[in-house]
Order: sequence, then structure tokens, then C-alpha cells
Amino acid sequence: MATITATPPRTLPGALKHPAARKLLLLALAAAILVPLANARWTSGTWPTALTIDLTQPLTNVSDWIIDNRDSHPLFLYFFGHISNAVVLSVRAVYLTLLTIGWTGVTALGALVAWRVAGVKLALGTAAAFLACGLLGMWVPTMQTLALMVVAVLASVVVGALLGLAAGLSDRMDRALRPVLDTMQVLPAFAYLLPVVLVFGIGVPAAVLATVVYAAPPMARLTALGLRGADKGVLEAVESLGATARQRLLTARVPLARKELLLGLNQTIMMALSMAVIASVIGAGGLGDRVYQALASVDVGAALAAGIPIVLLAVVLDRVTAAAGNGGTEHPRAGWPYALAAALAVAVAGRLLGRTDWPGSWTLNIAEPVNRAVDWMTAHLYSGVPVVGGTADWAGHFTTWVLDPVRDGLQWLPWWSVLLVVAALAWLIGTWRTALTAVLAMAAIGVLGVWEPALDTLSQVLAAVAVTLVLGFATGIAAARSDRFERLLRPVLDVFQTMPQFVYLIPVVALFGVGRAPAVAAAVVYALPAVVRITAQGLRQVDPAAMESARSLGATSGQQLRQVQLPLARPALLLALNQGVVLVLAVVIIGGLVGAGALGYDVVFGLAQGDLATGLVAGAAIVCLGLMLDRVTQPTGRRAKKGA
Repeated sequence: MATITATPPRTLPGALKHPAARKLLLLALAAAILVPLANARWTSGTWPTALTIDLTQPLTNVSDWIIDNRDSHPLFLYFFGHISNAVVLSVRAVYLTLLTIGWTGVTALGALVAWRVAGVKLALGTAAAFLACGLLGMWVPTMQTLALMVVAVLASVVVGALLGLAAGLSDRMDRALRPVLDTMQVLPAFAYLLPVVLVFGIGVPAAVLATVVYAAPPMARLTALGLRGADKGVLEAVESLGATARQRLLTARVPLARKELLLGLNQTIMMALSMAVIASVIGAGGLGDRVYQALASVDVGAALAAGIPIVLLAVVLDRVTAAAGNGGTEHPRAGWPYALAAALAVAVAGRLLGRTDWPGSWTLNIAEPVNRAVDWMTAHLYSGVPVVGGTADWAGHFTTWVLDPVRDGLQWLPWWSVLLVVAALAWLIGTWRTALTAVLAMAAIGVLGVWEPALDTLSQVLAAVAVTLVLGFATGIAAARSDRFERLLRPVLDVFQTMPQFVYLIPVVALFGVGRAPAVAAAVVYALPAVVRITAQGLRQVDPAAMESARSLGATSGQQLRQVQLPLARPALLLALNQGVVLVLAVVIIGGLVGAGALGYDVVFGLAQGDLATGLVAGAAIVCLGLMLDRVTQPTGRRAKKGA
């Protein structure tokens, strides 16, 4: 009887065992087939006119209809009108309350809250921050921004908590909301302005609602995360006691998710402040409007005078909410009712003494000396510095040697080759679904008819990301390898991460003037802290056993870094790349305010001139560009966790 021998399974040869190698082989085969066909059909590098849809007239018709019917149509009268009125009344009520309490009362109550949450040190810092706002002559604009912030944060927390509650309790809702929240979190802030302006017009309602849309996603995401991460044992114990679903939610899930909820509040406050400042472009008023007007006239001194209170407000709000999220002070202070009484007494005394308004004689005019310093820098450092050249020379060289070649190279490439490169990068780092999403997003830009401005914006993003990664990886490696350097760097990163995007434009305009290079410089500074932190954390979390094994084999410090730490920290480095790209794009778009041009300029032009068609098309292109960049740079593991 013949014996049957099993045939061994066929194995792929050599390098083809690796998934990336197989993808590269398939991409090479696809390119060999598609490139000649595309080159024969489309030889020009520009996007074909036949594949473009002109939305100018339809969008103009829609915007005209909305503007014509805003005061008469029932949808606006009985829905959007009530929302707008409620927002205006709420902001005005908070603003008048702050003015009624006066600077003494606001300072005392702010210090009391900070003391109750985090102790004396933060209380003194909070009081000093409010007093500095008054000394700079910015008390009233600060109260305007704070009033808008209070209303926007409360609305964002309510909306975000409700969405997070639904996603935390329902798997179907979680799957439906997750890609929406992912997309919203990668979009630049400017993309939110035009749709709300179209419906609500220029003013406070549009600013508040744009802020809510921008700031609600982190609250929703962290609420869902906290509810889903609740201890199963505790939930089973509560259920075994006969608690209803509502009782389990209120007595177990929500208390167990306290840390995530407070972290969501912290992130919502910081994003709301950032957006409230940017929303000055559409009539939000307050500190952001002072910065915007000063930047428009290149008055760096006035911009800095309004920018400092923004930074102080951001630092105070971040520290107080972060301390609350960490559990507050270790020992609850039994004397806080007396402190509250003292704060109220200070507020009443200030009211009775007529000290509600900040005294005009107690202000410092820093605009003039700052402008004199800027004039001196312009005369001595802006150009003509021996050997190193001036800041204007640096900006000019960077534009000539980096930005122009990258932009011209992207615009020279055939449009189909750009789509192939996007597909290849997205597929190599993710899945075919990722590649399809990225390609469709990039193709939509061409269909909208803004291919060349989008590539101009992309060139600025790529240049800024390259500089950010070089500086960020080098600094993160140094911080991971030196505890002393990491301690010195930590407060600097903390301050930079709390500053709203708008503020970064002030120093770069003073140093480099206006143009694309200053926008890139602001984007680098804004994105750098996140890249440094993620890189340092990823390197520090490398398995100690792997490091010890490398040392035992006689590997030098550099070999340990190159052969062990960097390969094992690859997910963290890819995450740093992704976050760097998203943050850079946000500021490059805002750079349209300081001469960066491209899509950012189109949005600013549309807002300033009332040309909503131009602005909306540019905003949609920004959305597509952000989605494409996120998909191309997002690690597969992280995407799998997010469900994208």
C-alpha cells in the first residue's frame, strides 16, 4: 500500500515574508501599469479642468438665500434665532456679572478657587495673572474673553458629555461617533468658522458655536473612555445589589470615570480658549480681537499687550483644571468657607468703594517700548548682521531654498502621481481602507478646483514638519537621556503647550516680518512641544530588559539608541509625526493672516470680504488636506484602537 506524504506548505522567499515588502512589490507592479497609462492620458501636471466641479455659483446661491431669509424664514426665526439670542443673552449676563463683581472680586474669587483646588502657590499665581491683565490695560477685553469662554465651555461640556454618555453606554453609538470625532479633532480651527458664519453671521453667536463644535470632541471622547473603562468588578457588585441602570450610572460609572471627566474638562477649556481667540476673526471681540487688529496693522507692541493676558489666562485655567483632575490638594482645608466669605467681602468692598473698574492710572503701556525694541531689531537684526545675516535674511533664504523648491516640485508633479504617492504612503503605514480614504480626500481637493493652493499649503506643512521633527526628535532624545535636562525643559514645554495658536504669530512677525517663512516658524514652535514630549516618553518606556541586554553585550550609548531604543519606540515616533503634522497644519492655515497665502488666505479673504463661496471651498479643501495628512501619518495600531 502506497504511503501518502504531506506536501510542506509553500513559504514566500526571503524579504517577501515581511508584509511591507509584499506591499512594496504590489505597489511597484501597480505603478508599472498605471504610470504609463496615466502619462499617456494626462501629460500636464495641473489638475484637469474636466475633473473639476465649480461650486462658486451654487454656494453663492445658497449663501445669498440664507442671507436673504435669515430674518424671515421660520427655520431661522424659531430655531437658529432662538439659539443665537440665548447665546447673546448668556454671554452678556456673564460679562455684566464679571463687571459688576469688579476686578477686586474676580481676582479674589479666582484666587479662592485656585487655593481650594491646588493650594497657596497656584492661588498667588492666579491673583498675579489677573492683576497683570489689569496692569496691561486689558481688563475689559479679558472679561469679554472670559465671558465667552464660560458660556462656550459650559455648552461644550454639556454637548460633549451627552455624546460621550451615549458612546460609553452603546457600542453602536460608539462605532458611529468614533470616526466623526476623529475627523473633527484633526481639522484646523479655521475650518469651523465659515459654516457658522453662513448661518449665524458675524458676531458672538457664531464665535461661541464655532468654539463649541471645536471644543466638544475631547470631552465626548474622554467621557466615553472613562465610562467604558470603569472597573468591571465594581459594576458587577453594584448590579448584584439590585441597582437599576440609572443607579449604576450615577453611583458607579460616573464616579469611577472622574479622572477622565476632569481631563476632558481640561482639554475642552484649553481648546475653547484657543478657538475663542481665533474666533475674533468673526467678531468674537475680547483679547483675540485686540491681537487680530494689531497683527493687521503690524503693531507688535499692541499685539503683545493683548497676547500676554491670553497666555496668563491659558496657564491659569490649565493649572487649575489639571490640579482638579489629579485629585486636588491632599488635605481638604476646613477653613475654605471663611476664605469664601473673605473673597465675597473683598468683592462687596470693592463695589461699595467704586473700584469695580480697573483704575486707569494703574496701567503700564508696554506697546511703545516693545515697538521701539522691534524697530531696533529691524534696524540691527532684521538684515545686515555680519557673518550670520539677519532674521529677514534667514526667512528669505528659507523661502528661496526650501519653500519655493518644495512648492514648485509638488506643483510640477503630475496630479495622478501625487495621488499614487499618497496611496502608497497611506497603504504602507495602514490598510487599503486608509489608502482609499487618503486618496479620495486628496482627489476631492482637485475636484474643488483648488489643487495648486492646496499644494502650496502642503509644501509649507512638509517644510515645517521636517524642521519640527529634526528639532523635536533631537530634543526628545536629549530629554530621555538626561533627567536634569528633562526637568529644565518641562516648565518650558508646559507653557508652550498652553498658549493658543494665535499668540505664536506675534513673535514671528516681530522677527521675520510677514510671509510664508514666518507662518512656518510659528507652526514649528507650536508643534514642537508635543513632538518632544511624545518622543521622550516613548524612549523612556522602552523595555529596561532590552536595554540591559544591549549593555551586557558591550553596546555603546549611541548603539543602544540606534539599535534598541529607536526601533522599539517606533510607535511613539510615528505618533509624534502624526501629532506634529496635525498641529503644524493648524498654524500654517492661520498663517494666512500674516501673508502665508494659499488656502489660509482664501479663508481669511472669504471671511473679510463676505465671499463665502471662496472661503467655503478653501475650508472644505483644508478639511480634505487635514484628513489626508492624518491618514498618511497615523500608525496602524493607533488607528485600530480608534476604530478608524
